[in-house]
Amino acid sequence: MRREVFGFKLSKVISYQLIKCMLKKKEIYTKNAPPALGSYSQAVLIERTLYISGQIALDAQGQKMQNKNITTETQQVFSNLSAVLTAGGATVNNIVRVDIFLTDINDFTIINNLYEQWLGNIQIKPARQTVQVNALPKCARIEISCIAHI
Repeated sequence: MRREVFGFKLSKVISYQLIKCMLKKKEIYTKNAPPALGSYSQAVLIERTLYISGQIALDAQGQKMQNKNITTETQQVFSNLSAVLTAGGATVNNIVRVDIFLTDINDFTIINNLYEQWLGNIQIKPARQTVQVNALPKCARIEISCIAHI
């Protein structure tokens, strides 16, 4: 199988090698957000796209859940996301997609209000989905992941 890249016909192997060289992957890590609970990165930067793993309300320093109530828990999640965004060279203005996972969809209004405060007055709001799930790690009530374009 032969492909064309920039007008040149390349074999499948050479095409793969070219694409691999073009897409440099970099792990993003900050001490200002909790380390991953498993075998994954806080975030990965590929070219100018930052993929941030789901964040729960773990305190970066003490590794304790900040889960007094849904408001406290959500604010900690946004703090963690902001720290990882900063480490990756981004801000909330760069976010293009947000995925919110809740264990109780009845918390949607509270979380949505906090979400709007966190985003501030950005001109273009990110695409978003919010879904209810059965359970989350560490008995969290909310987990949020996002994608940013720098």
